[in-house]
Amino acid sequence: MSGNTFGKLFKVTTFGESHGTAMGCVIDGCPAGLELSVDDIEKELIRRRPGAVYGSRDEKDSPEILSGVFEGKTLGSPIAIIVRNSNQNSKDYDEIKDIYRPGHADYTWEAKYGIRDHRGGGRSSGRETLCRVAAGAVAKKFLALQGITIRAWTSSIAGIDQPSPNEDDFDFEEIERNPFHVPGKSGAEKAAAKIEELRAEGESAGGVITCLVTGVPIGLGEPVFEKLDACLAAAVISIGACKGVEFGAGFAAANMKGSENNDKPCEDGKGKFATNNCGGILGGISSGQDIVFRAAFKPTPSISKPQKVLERDGGVKEIAIKGRHDVCIVPRAVPVVEAMTALVLADFLLLSRCAKV
Repeated sequence: MSGNTFGKLFKVTTFGESHGTAMGCVIDGCPAGLELSVDDIEKELIRRRPGAVYGSRDEKDSPEILSGVFEGKTLGSPIAIIVRNSNQNSKDYDEIKDIYRPGHADYTWEAKYGIRDHRGGGRSSGRETLCRVAAGAVAKKFLALQGITIRAWTSSIAGIDQPSPNEDDFDFEEIERNPFHVPGKSGAEKAAAKIEELRAEGESAGGVITCLVTGVPIGLGEPVFEKLDACLAAAVISIGACKGVEFGAGFAAANMKGSENNDKPCEDGKGKFATNNCGGILGGISSGQDIVFRAAFKPTPSISKPQKVLERDGGVKEIAIKGRHDVCIVPRAVPVVEAMTALVLADFLLLSRCAKV
């Protein structure tokens, strides 16, 4: 199987199945001398753990650093990180080993490989994202030294839109205070009520995550086929439940005039722009403005409401998917979006150092 390694210079390989012994990643290309501890990784993993409003799992996800770090600093050698699986109930999946769950990769995976791990989805499980978050924690530490900050939040959940940064009730601090990672207390209360309503119905919901990157220097990106926005989009849409990504004005730009969409320079002569419809990227190269994009996530496909499913023998029957599934995975995807963004930017930052003499 290919496709488990990401990046060119700052390279990450993830491994493990959701109900196997452990999940983990190997990071190759991280510069030496970066201060790194288990706490740096664990605090990011805690942000993607399921909360009481999502499901009943208690995933501690305690990381172990096996190599690449000595006396609190990276050595420049491969960094291996594992998280041992300790809260998996494989018996929950016994009833689905001969069916293909709707909305999951069960059917396509088995058609491609001729075999699949039905226990939680194996490599196609959302649990794989903990490997990305662990690697992203390292990338974030590296980017912080360069003055680059990545912040994502839930901007829409279960059809409930949240305030944007230019509105009075938007609060960056509130994002980490509530389990939905929304930027306002009232928005969190509305989301909680809606999620409980869906849970009672045996249903699920999707949503949108907005990501804001500040401190990005001008010049990151490698045209023509390695444009920064193209690589960010590929990285984010590689997250299992992500179905769409847009930068800046995004799809709204299709209804604008050129004079409306073109970002106008400020009059102060300092190379700043009054608007950011481009989302901080022009021609696939960072413009020095904040990078802003949004990612759409589909509803959790495993729901307790009865659904028709395809059987291995070609038949169709109706079942309710059992197990401990999140009503909405969007809040848990917030640190995953940040992690994939960090991995892309770390890679391009290293690549930029060999772009010219």
